[in-house]
Amino acid sequence: MNDIITTMFNKKFMEELFKPQDLYSKKALRTVYDRLAHASIMRLNQASMDKLYDLMTMAFKYQVLLCPRPRDILLVTFNHLDAIKDFISDSPGILNQVDETFRRLIETYNCLSDGEFQLIRQTLLIFFQDMHIRVSLFLKDKVQNSNGHFVLPISGPVPWGTEVPGLIRIFNHKGVEVKRAEFTTAGNYVTPQREGSFELYGDRVLKLGTNMYSVTRPVETHMSGSSKTLASQAKENIVPSPLAKEELNFLARLLGGLDIQKPAGGETGFRLNLFTSDEEEEHAAQTRPEELSYKVINIEATQEPGRRAELSRILGELEVEEPRPGSAEKGEDLLALMDGL
Repeated sequence: MNDIITTMFNKKFMEELFKPQDLYSKKALRTVYDRLAHASIMRLNQASMDKLYDLMTMAFKYQVLLCPRPRDILLVTFNHLDAIKDFISDSPGILNQVDETFRRLIETYNCLSDGEFQLIRQTLLIFFQDMHIRVSLFLKDKVQNSNGHFVLPISGPVPWGTEVPGLIRIFNHKGVEVKRAEFTTAGNYVTPQREGSFELYGDRVLKLGTNMYSVTRPVETHMSGSSKTLASQAKENIVPSPLAKEELNFLARLLGGLDIQKPAGGETGFRLNLFTSDEEEEHAAQTRPEELSYKVINIEATQEPGRRAELSRILGELEVEEPRPGSAEKGEDLLALMDGL
């Protein structure tokens, strides 16, 4: 966990992520996710990696979709970071990395208007709109239908700053209230007790983004029928994007400073299998629709001295300040980076 979190919150990596830029493509996101997931001695084969990625994307889509207010996306992110800090509470150096990212999030996003948060939320939902993968946890909690669509609640606390529906006020041309009328709502709404904290420490109130597995349950993902149909229409997964090379070159710059922990001595690391057995994992890999396969584009850079020199310069800058025991040599060239995916 320390290796993965240290890599994820690498200072140079975070600086690149905070630069104003367009949303990543699905291929680019998957490339980053693969690199982060393999930043330690843990290894996953293709089927388990696909399942882990599906769980991550559907869980995040659920959290963004059910945010009471667009601004609450920030509270979800803070819940994520609070949980990460619990993992590394005994590692002050790594904790400082996460706190620094926390401060940058507060500085960058706390000042945004509600309209800007709405634009961020809609952009994220557009990114995930064709993903309808069923997750047993959501199916059992009745928050996801059998077709993979999420169910929006019609009861519970209303967004902070709003009133419980059921009252109509009528004003005259001078802005004076002249009449009131009440109506019956289909849901059972309540007023929230307080707003979640947008500071470095505090009660977030919102539970979205906290541990979904606090109660032990079996976890599975299944492809729904509608998802297979939509997947066949997702041309970006089978037709190379003309910007793919530029995207991957940019990602190589981002990921150049990420240290990949290699086992010392004869240790071979461990493999994570998200399925009940190896046979089930192999079956999942064979039956996964080709349209949902995540392709990796290899870029031959060995014949480009200029690019190698530029990458070497970048790798020289991207050093994690706190040395970690057991680290192997720092940095890899572009070809080795992409071959390792």
